[in-house]
Amino acid sequence: MKKLTTNYVEGMWKGAPTSIFGKAKDLRKTETEAEKLLWKNLTNNQLGGFKFRRQHPISLYIADFYCHKLKLIIEIDGGYHFTKKQIPKDEERTKILEFNGVDVIRFSNDEVLSNIDNVLNEIEKYLPKV
Repeated sequence: MKKLTTNYVEGMWKGAPTSIFGKAKDLRKTETEAEKLLWKNLTNNQLGGFKFRRQHPISLYIADFYCHKLKLIIEIDGGYHFTKKQIPKDEERTKILEFNGVDVIRFSNDEVLSNIDNVLNEIEKYLPKV
């Protein structure tokens, strides 16, 4: 497994190239309905007081949502992510990120849109117990 390059050990961007920041900015402008709904519930530290970022660069990847303090990525997958071509790519990406100390949880667009409360409950399982 490969270690992500880092500019500094606890770096939020894990050595992301400059070019990826523009792509992340574009993705924030074209978010899906599911991403909008989840963001509405994550923004302003609403979930356990933790700050989440959306379309956040980490090395060569862009996480749909990322909490640096928790080292947690939340991915919202549309139909493309369930294709034979994309499934192994997503699995490899998840393995690399987890190898580098970042937890990754995935939900489908449909899960978010049809049962946001369940999605939030699943995310809360990654929050520290008080």
